[in-house]
Amino acid sequence: MSRRGAAEEKRAKSDPISRNRLVNMLVNRILKHGKKSLAFKLSSELVDAAKGSGDAIRKKEETHRMAEANRAFAHFR
Repeated sequence: MSRRGAAEEKRAKSDPISRNRLVNMLVNRILKHGKKSLAFKLSSELVDAAKGSGDAIRKKEETHRMAEANRAFAHFR
């Protein structure tokens, strides 16, 4: 707390790529702890997920296809 009065509350600016303040806060917190490569990977994955591409989306769709295939052959057991 400041001795000269109440300190003004700082607000995180929005991320210029995804324009989301929460993403920016998350990345800034990771960067604060010295994890630059993790922050870069996470931010790029979040941007790709927002666009509907990337490894996380691909893995989700692949898992869904495998579940559909397993369900189609479930009656053979």
